[in-house]
Formats: sequence, C-alpha cells, structure tokens
Amino acid sequence: MTTLMVSVSGVRGIVGEGLTPEVVLNFSQAFGTYVGHGKVVVGRDSRVTGELLKNSVIAGLLAVGCDVVDIGICPTPTLQLAAESLKTNGGIMITASHNPVMWNGLKLIGSDGLFLDAEQGEEVLNISTRQSFNFANWEGIGLRISYSRAIEEHVKAILALEYIDVEKIKQRRFKVVLDCVCGAGSVMLPDLLRRLGCDVVELYCEPTGLFPHNPEPLPENLSGLCAAVKEHEADLGIAVDPDSDRLALVSERGEPLGEERTLALAVKFMLGRKKGPVVINASTSRVIEDVAAEAGVALHRTKVGEINVAKKMREINAVIGGEGNGGVILPDIHLGRDAPVGIVLTLQHLADFAGTISALNDSLPNYVITKDKVELADIEPQAALDTIRQAYAGENLDFTDGIKLVRDRSWVHVRASNTEPIIRVIAEAPTEGEAKALCKELKGQVV
Repeated sequence: MTTLMVSVSGVRGIVGEGLTPEVVLNFSQAFGTYVGHGKVVVGRDSRVTGELLKNSVIAGLLAVGCDVVDIGICPTPTLQLAAESLKTNGGIMITASHNPVMWNGLKLIGSDGLFLDAEQGEEVLNISTRQSFNFANWEGIGLRISYSRAIEEHVKAILALEYIDVEKIKQRRFKVVLDCVCGAGSVMLPDLLRRLGCDVVELYCEPTGLFPHNPEPLPENLSGLCAAVKEHEADLGIAVDPDSDRLALVSERGEPLGEERTLALAVKFMLGRKKGPVVINASTSRVIEDVAAEAGVALHRTKVGEINVAKKMREINAVIGGEGNGGVILPDIHLGRDAPVGIVLTLQHLADFAGTISALNDSLPNYVITKDKVELADIEPQAALDTIRQAYAGENLDFTDGIKLVRDRSWVHVRASNTEPIIRVIAEAPTEGEAKALCKELKGQVV
C-alpha cells in the first residue's frame, strides 16, 4: 500500500511511515510561503496523531512568518468557514477524512474558505519540492493564538438561516441516535442537536480519535447505529466521518438510506425554498437530475472533488450542490461540504414534511448505486481508461472525469481516486442487479 499520497489538494499518509513530522513541516512551510505571511487558521480532527502533526504545522507556519489561529479539534467545514470569516490568508486542516486510524494528512484551504484548486496546489507543491521557503528572521517569526469561538460561530450561522425554523423543529422533539465515530463531530453535533430540541442518544461521541468501526459512513459500517435506532425507537440515525464533512442517514426502521440520498433530500428541500442551479459531480446519483428537472432548474456536473463543485457553484451562483458521498454544500453558509448543515436541513425538511424519514425518502425517485474499486498494484490508471475508451467507442461516453459510460437509465463511471491508490468503479441503475452487473462489466476491462 502507498503510505504517502501527495497531490495538489494536500498530503495524506500513514503516520510514521510515509507521513512524518518532517513531511508535515515541509508542506506547512511551503503553504505559509505560498500565502505570504498573514494569518493562517489551523484545526484538526480527533485522531491520536493530530496533536503531534499540529505541532509540526504550527512550527512550519511560524518559521515563515505566518501568525497561527489555532481553533483546536473541529469539523473541516468549521475551519473553512473560519478561514473566510476571520479574514485569514488561508487554513490547514489536519485530517485524513474517512481513512483508517493510522492515516492522517493536511487539507489546504485558501482565504476564501475553499480548498486550493489544481493550479494553486501545484504552486505549493513546487515550493515544497524546491525547498524554496521564505523563512522569517528572528524578528519576523509569527505568533500563535488560540481561538475558541469557531464552532459556536458555525452553529449560529446555520441556525440563523432564513429557512430554518428552530421552534418548529423543537416542536417535533425528534429522537436521534448520533454516531460521531469518536471524531471531530463529537465536539459540535450533540450540542447542535440538543439546541434543536432533539432527544440525543450518543454513540461514539467522545473525541478520542480511536474509531470504533471503519470510519467511512457507508451502510456496511453502520450496523451499530442501525441497531441503536431500532433499540431506542428513534426517529432518525445520523452518522458522520471523522472530520464531519460527510453525512449519512438511517431511517426510523434502522435501515441506512445510503449516502447518496443525503444530498438528494437536501436538494429537494432547498429547491422548495429557493429556485436556482444545482451542481454535483460526475459520480453523483441521477436522482438529483430528476429532482432538479421537477423543480425546473438547471443541473451541472463537474469533476469529482469538492473544489471542482464549489468553483462551479460560485461561477453560476448555485442554490445548492455537493457530492454523492454525503457531502452537502450550501453557499448560504460557505462553499464546502458540511455535515452539520446537512443535519439541520434534514431536520427542517422532516419538520415541514410531518412524516417519517422513510416516507420522505420514498418521495424521491429510486435508483441503486453500486460502488466498487480496483487496487492499483501493477495497473496504470491511464492505460485502464484507454482500454475502456476503445471497448466502448460506439457508446455514449463522458470524459468530464475519467470515463463515464451513459446509457438510457443507467451509467457507470471509472476514474482514478484523488485520495487512495485505487481506481473507483461506480454504477447506477434502476435495480441493484443491473448496477452490480455494470460494475462487474467495467472492472473486467481493467483487471
């Protein structure tokens, strides 16, 4: 397995192997040199290696003359919002997102609260590779301050949205089982839910960073949450990943809705309040195409990657957007995937609907997505894509990101992952059998 992944979006690796304090120091000095002094906000998820790496991040930033605003353990969207609202030159979030516990990494964020795009990230990489750091002298070393209000400011911004009726949500007295996988959501989400009048059953809501199960909020990893929802006769189950930018929902029946439905429900809610364009990535469910069409609004697709969706949303003034991995982006708050935002939109949607989450989910068109992958090993990603391009030359192919084979009511998307040493194979069709068959068919072309 590759133990260090370096890309324009940051660095991610297994701590003590590919990812060391020296590597983190290097990238932090490069980022600080790139942003050019000024304030940089730093936060981390709850991983046990987070404090170690934070020390290297802060040392690297101070060394090149940046002032560090340390906001501690927090969700990634909290840091993105703080980077913009505190008028900083950028931010570094220390997290490996949904990767297992031995991983950690750095997400690099610009002054606008967005992740760096490919061109900006390339500049940081070049500075790092050339070791061309702009070190400060002893008089110019940066200062570090702690800032404890970032989470509260994030919560207040969400609850102040004009279409969020806190009293109406409180009247429903929702019982919610919350699985924070011992991640950063633990320091924000239990309180947020209680401020909305919810009866909260906490499951793994201590920010220890010792994940009790695979931290990616996929249905196969949520068996404990599903059982707890049924045991406590809850209205809803909520799961987030370690840095709380992805949200998955479990119905009152103890059944996972699938992370694709998170965004679909949020889009349906928002388009009932505000009409405007929607942006999703190339791998996101076509159910959102149907929801957008029903609302009479335009839908746009981009390459996979939060920054690609966010930049398109900003360009066309989108009402809502996101990625089908449970990543809801609401520009009224900030242009980043935000699980706390998704949670509050879901509760408002349920309060307005006055029915169960199962019934609300059933009001959406139904497709089945199957997600598979191929370990890279000796496979070269471009060669695999070329093979598929030749094999399906006579069909409808979309090259927005990798290759997407589009058929009448189904599609299959093949692309190299940005965050793991794998090729992703994702298919969607009206039935699970059709979707699995499409995945198997395309995998057969590359292995």
